[in-house]
Amino acid sequence: MGRGLLSEKVAVVTGAASGIGAAVVERFLAEDARVIAVDMAGQSARPGLVTITGDVADVATWRRVADLARTEFGRLDVLHSNASTSVGAPAHELAEADWDRQLAVNLKAAYLAVHTCAGLLRESGGAVVLTSSVHALVGMPGHPAYAAAKGGLISLGRQLAVEYGPAVRVNTVLPGPILTAAWEGIGEEDRRRSVASTVAARFGRPDEVAAAVTFLASAESSYITGTTLVVDGGWTAVKDSA
Repeated sequence: MGRGLLSEKVAVVTGAASGIGAAVVERFLAEDARVIAVDMAGQSARPGLVTITGDVADVATWRRVADLARTEFGRLDVLHSNASTSVGAPAHELAEADWDRQLAVNLKAAYLAVHTCAGLLRESGGAVVLTSSVHALVGMPGHPAYAAAKGGLISLGRQLAVEYGPAVRVNTVLPGPILTAAWEGIGEEDRRRSVASTVAARFGRPDEVAAAVTFLASAESSYITGTTLVVDGGWTAVKDSA
């Protein structure tokens, strides 16, 4: 029998093929969880890991997730809604389709996850962790839909905690500048400015966010629900003007 923080638990992770999601999958497996990894990109199954290729903004994908959790494992203990997409443009230039897609993947998917999996989570006394962003707290040009969705996740997480507690705990993580593939193509000057805007004076790593997610998913946070955890190296704490 495993001794990890998530031993004997069954977890779903979305956006699981890369970045924060991939790091969460690895950490959950290291903590002895059995993981259902969901992503648009294909993934390879391995011991303790089963995969689903699908769109988290489509309820059919979530029905497959719930069916697999029940038939393969007989339970679901942890749901980490992490899939994300972003299209940069100010509101007057952002296409309506791009607005709709960002709200669907970043926000609606979390609703669909709970809509289909709430019964399983209640049965197990489970935990939900949503991935928001520091964009929910600080305005940055060119991200109206992304910011709206990520802000909505904070409110949704609080509401779900009230709705499904005490059986299910729900919390939200807010990553800051985490070095993932999203930074590819971003110039060195912009990277330097981002790093300089943190107290930690560096980018965060996906595994550091995964550590926070694991804490919130585990019994170590058994009296924490309906709240947010900012993982940004102090990015939101710094201001360089009076």
